[in-house]
Amino acid sequence: MAINIARQIHKLLIKNELTVAVAESCTGGLVSSYLTQNSGSSRYFLLGATVYSNQAKIDILGIPETLIARKGAVCAEVALNMAKRIRKIASSDFGVGITGIAGPGGATQGKPVGTVFIAVASKDKSIYKRFQFSGNRTAIRKRSVMGALKLLAKTMRQTLK
Repeated sequence: MAINIARQIHKLLIKNELTVAVAESCTGGLVSSYLTQNSGSSRYFLLGATVYSNQAKIDILGIPETLIARKGAVCAEVALNMAKRIRKIASSDFGVGITGIAGPGGATQGKPVGTVFIAVASKDKSIYKRFQFSGNRTAIRKRSVMGALKLLAKTMRQTLK
């Protein structure tokens, strides 16, 4: 399924001469991997950054340290900032940001294992979605990839209307 969505994204990006960049945390580079599996992906895939630690989010993406201290790294605001910042850094048409708790540890009050925020930013629009995935670490990461690819495809289609 993820392969099919990645192929659809590939076709849309090439056909419309658009670009994408990804900042991911809990998925550890898996979204970037799916987006670059098709030949010709260098025409649209500009940058993939795995910013796993809070410090990487702060240092590489410029996420405000005060935001992470106040809300935690797993929240809508951080995901949106990740998407917007990676888009700006790469000068891409779309930016994707993913932050979450894949488990088995890392859960906090109000944010159980499987909590994932995914955001997509374009020039004119930024959206996010909160997910609550179940399963083990591998299942949560795979579901997060699917969520990111689906949200990117949906945002692209809305932008291209």
